[in-house]
Amino acid sequence: MTEADTSTTGAEGAAAAAAAAEKQRQKDELYALDISDAVWEGAPGTNPDEERVEIAKLPEGAVAMRSSLDKDTVLRYTKAEWDAFVLGARAGEFDLR
Repeated sequence: MTEADTSTTGAEGAAAAAAAAEKQRQKDELYALDISDAVWEGAPGTNPDEERVEIAKLPEGAVAMRSSLDKDTVLRYTKAEWDAFVLGARAGEFDLR
């Protein structure tokens, strides 16, 4: 490996570390949000009294998700994470076979 290769690898590593730190900052901010007044929605056609997944839209395109049976356990996703999940679900990545 040449000195130029090491410099490029070091710059790429620093950029990756900065990107990871930014993602962690976003997640920390997302989980610090007070969502006690969030409006939870289930899939169209589902009944609020039945078992279902519910989502709430958060600022900047983020989303919170919970089960209607366990309203205290809430997962939060950044816009990028949610978009990736939706694209994967539409493509069948999460289909149970």
